[in-house]
Amino acid sequence: MTKIVILLLLIVSANYTFSQSPGKSGVSMTQCDGAINIFENGDFIPQFTGVKGTGVLIESYPSLTKIDSKNAMWLSYIAPSDGDLTFSASVGKGYLQMVVFEELGGDICGEIESGESKIKRIHTKKEEKTVGLNFEIGGGVLYSLPMRKGRKIQLLLVTNEESTEKVILHWDYKEKVTTLAEEKVVDRRYDDFAPTFRIVVKDSDTQQPLIANLSIEGAKDLVGLYVGSEFMFNVERNANISIKCDVEGYFFSDREEYVSSFEDQELVVLLEKVSAGKTIQIEELEFVPGTSEIVKSSEPKLRRLKDFLALNADVHIEIQGHVHALGKNTIAGQKVSEARAKRVLKYLVSNGIAKSRLTAVGYGNTRPVYPEPEFFYEEQANRRVEIVVR
Repeated sequence: MTKIVILLLLIVSANYTFSQSPGKSGVSMTQCDGAINIFENGDFIPQFTGVKGTGVLIESYPSLTKIDSKNAMWLSYIAPSDGDLTFSASVGKGYLQMVVFEELGGDICGEIESGESKIKRIHTKKEEKTVGLNFEIGGGVLYSLPMRKGRKIQLLLVTNEESTEKVILHWDYKEKVTTLAEEKVVDRRYDDFAPTFRIVVKDSDTQQPLIANLSIEGAKDLVGLYVGSEFMFNVERNANISIKCDVEGYFFSDREEYVSSFEDQELVVLLEKVSAGKTIQIEELEFVPGTSEIVKSSEPKLRRLKDFLALNADVHIEIQGHVHALGKNTIAGQKVSEARAKRVLKYLVSNGIAKSRLTAVGYGNTRPVYPEPEFFYEEQANRRVEIVVR
């Protein structure tokens, strides 16, 4: 059986004194706010939960009275460049209904609830197992959707009540003007003599450049969605930024970086290909010290894992909890490791991932990465959750 090990480092901070249970604050993909984020082209297999959703959001649209949203799935996409959106979604049994909403401002779910968001495409008949957008139309397939760079859409898919059918989803955003080969170097500098912030994306094994979808947040002059393998920017002021990097066939990479306006900087992002025996580290999954309570600021990391699982419904995982402690494994340490693994499982289930795909186990301190740690980062490496993808 193929296994992929994903390390989730647990960086525990004493500065956090409280946490909110993800099981209570999590939002399922049956709701607009819990939409599955699609970051790249490819083939995915999301699955309907069979759990009754809510039709409140679409009640402001008279044209959607035929949409039975009791068993719904929401997906979200932001155009990385000017282009045309095409996709196909198919189920083996039952039917699919489809609505594509476009964001006007900065809160698409609020706009849908108030009836302000534009309906760009709609298929209400309960006759088709396949819906989508393409350059050739027929049945449940409508015309492709032209999009401008940075525009956001929310896709609502609906099927038979209580159905847990898997959806065969093929997503293909076709960029205009430039091709991926022409877009390898993205140079956003306006002053060649000013300090440069450079990002390079490579395969961790071959060190070859990869064409990536890169999202940057946190600094006004850097914010955006980019496609390429090398990115160059000028930085107007010092800032902390968030970077999300996605390449088809590779596990995603999220990171926080400090950028300076006074010196050249280079960031090399090494991505692990999804294949047997690979280890991926997702940092900043934090717990309240000595407990299984996940710090709320860690939820974006879990949401990225949720999105990965939601788009790959055939993937089953084992969530393994570990703690850092010297000496023999204690009952207390064992219980904390089990509780942390179960807390991650609970978060995923509360956000629409089928419990049958998840198992949680605790190993206490019986499997340390560093049996005799000398530095703090080695203790952090021992204090972790591992996700084994089967």
